[in-house]
Amino acid sequence: MRVRDAFVLVACCTVLVSCSSSKHDPGETYYLVAANIKVPYWQTASAGLIRSAKDLGVAAEMVGPDTYDPNAQHEAFQHAAGKKPAGMMVQATDVKLLQPDIDAAVQQGIPVIAVDSDAASSKRLLFVGTNNHMAGLMGGRLAAKLTGGKANVIVYTIPGQPNLEERLHGYKDAFSESPGMKIERVVDMKGDEGTTFDATKEIIAGKTKPDAFVCLEAIACKVVADVLNREHMTGKIVIAMDTDRGTLDWIQKGVINATIAQKPYTMTYFGLVLLDNIHHNKSLEQGGASNTFATLPVFVDTGSTMIDKSNVADFIKAQDSATAAK
Repeated sequence: MRVRDAFVLVACCTVLVSCSSSKHDPGETYYLVAANIKVPYWQTASAGLIRSAKDLGVAAEMVGPDTYDPNAQHEAFQHAAGKKPAGMMVQATDVKLLQPDIDAAVQQGIPVIAVDSDAASSKRLLFVGTNNHMAGLMGGRLAAKLTGGKANVIVYTIPGQPNLEERLHGYKDAFSESPGMKIERVVDMKGDEGTTFDATKEIIAGKTKPDAFVCLEAIACKVVADVLNREHMTGKIVIAMDTDRGTLDWIQKGVINATIAQKPYTMTYFGLVLLDNIHHNKSLEQGGASNTFATLPVFVDTGSTMIDKSNVADFIKAQDSATAAK
């Protein structure tokens, strides 16, 4: 994120916090509905949510399944919406499944914003998260640089999840700049470490040996790195996503080259500030491509950054400090 953009975001946050400092309703509660909430990424998001709730003087809770389970997330959303909260944040995994839930909640007067993964076709008010296409471009250009612009690449993803599809688009655009970069296979890792492990074992046992491995979501590349290490396969380029401690450990060990770090703490902290402000200011209107006078944006980009061996130790210190503060 550029310095100017960061200044604007901080300024907006300051204004919104001051606007939302009026007396809150008794029992005013907000929910974040995510999938796989026990993974470190969503634990970091929970820390941001709790910190924001404390600063605002409201109640907030993260709910959802402990493993990747879109149906269970759908049920968790419906259960939370049934409590008539002051507002909701949602990570859109299976958009077809969640869109009716989101639309129904908004129609009942519950403000809903998407975080991390968007549901752009729903009635959600806005999206707070990463510019995922740019994150894919960042990773793809690094992969091309580290392989000299020529490599057979394996990609791990969950097909159909909007944020991951945008990242894949970014990687493809980056690889189009280096025609020697070829995506040999796209693995549906199903949000599951076991599936990732088995697929990686199968791939490296094949006749064609990949040059690079790319992971579009949080948990895959630490598993990929583990398999490569077990099989004593060196010299492979591995580009991860997000900052699971296992991923960071493999960067320090030199098996993962780099990871694209998002800002889940910022997403949920600022997302709750927005929801609180929307709840107390009914004049705020949904932004849209054709609404040039909307009082809400369509998209708040929380930024992303590259973590590699040169800065991983400093990142771990900052991460530990932020999550301990919750």
